[in-house]
This record gives sequence, C-alpha cells and structure tokens, in this order.
Amino acid sequence: MPKMIRHNEENLPRCYDEFKHIRRYRDATNNNIVAAKILPGEYYVTAHNEMITTVLGSCISVCVYDPVFCVGGMNHFMLPEAGDDKGRWGTAALSGATRYGNFAMEKLINDILNKGGRRKHLKIKVFGGGQIVSNMSNVGAKNIKFVAEFLAREGYAVVAENTGDIFPRKINFFPKTGKVRMKKLKSLRNNTIVERELNYLHEIEEKPVAGAIELF
Repeated sequence: MPKMIRHNEENLPRCYDEFKHIRRYRDATNNNIVAAKILPGEYYVTAHNEMITTVLGSCISVCVYDPVFCVGGMNHFMLPEAGDDKGRWGTAALSGATRYGNFAMEKLINDILNKGGRRKHLKIKVFGGGQIVSNMSNVGAKNIKFVAEFLAREGYAVVAENTGDIFPRKINFFPKTGKVRMKKLKSLRNNTIVERELNYLHEIEEKPVAGAIELF
C-alpha cells in the first residue's frame, strides 16, 4: 500500500482549500504521480497533474474536464437524488448532500467552472452503476438512468462510458489529459464497498482480481 501523505506535507502540490480533507499520496504504480483518493459522497477538483482514484460498486463517478484550460475533477455519488424516496436506502436516510447525484453533479461542475474551466469545453466520462449485490433493488441502474438524464438535460455529451454489469470498478482519472484507466474487479472478499454503498448488507467472497485495464 502506498503511503498516504497529507496535502501540506513535502513534495505535494497545494490543493484547493475545500479539498484539504481528501487523502492524497504519491502513487508509485503510476510514475509517482500525486493521487487523491475519494470515497462515496466526496469529489475532488484540480488544475495540477494529479490522479483522482476511487472504487465503485453501484455508485457512479463522473469525470469532468476542460482540455483547453486543463482543470477537471471527479465525484463519487451513492444515490440518484435527495428530496424524495430516492434519497433513502431501506429505512436509513444517508447524510451528506454530495452523496446524491443531483448535488454531486452540480457541485463538481460549478467548482470546475469557478476554477477556470469553460462550460463549452467540458468533456464527460461516466463509470459505475454495477449491481454488485444480486438480491438488492438495482440502485446502480437508477444511478445510470439519473446521470444520463441529468447530462442530457444540461446539454453535456458523454465522450466515454462504462456502466452496469455486476462487477465493482477501480477508476483512475487524470484530469489534465482526460485519460481514465479502469479495472473491473472480478471478485471481492472485502465488505468495504458493500458497507459504504449498502450499509453493511453483504460480503462478496473472493479477494479483488483486476481485470484488463481499459483506457477511455
């Protein structure tokens, strides 16, 4: 495991103040690039040559970047919308506005625009929405439907997408170039994703086994 280094430690570029809570480290497997690891309900925006990384189950991550001004970011949201029964899973309401797609998308795009991006330049890539627990309602499908409708309504075209299926995904996004490296995790013996996304409901049996890397 790479050492996690906070934003104010030596050799890391300064991040925007609102992202000081995000864990950042140098990733030796990706040429020692600075990586920001985001969890459900989090997002990260940068104008530096950094990588944003996360692991998705039924959640969605949307990668947004401006290839002209080289600013971009990625979110990780758990549920489509707040404000009605879609904002609940079972009987427990989830806290944190950016856990919900409508807030997560607006916050991510607005921050990119506020930090120098231009709406007309923005490129969009979408990942996640897997049905990783077969006996649960398909929240992943609802997430996929939500993000497609949101982007169409706002007039954004999707330039790459990998969604659905039954596998978790590891996403590495490089906002400066717009490149995404994705691995499907064919099996998992770790309830972290399930606990984060489904509030401790299930455990999948095997350790992660990375599939082939797909570039987008």
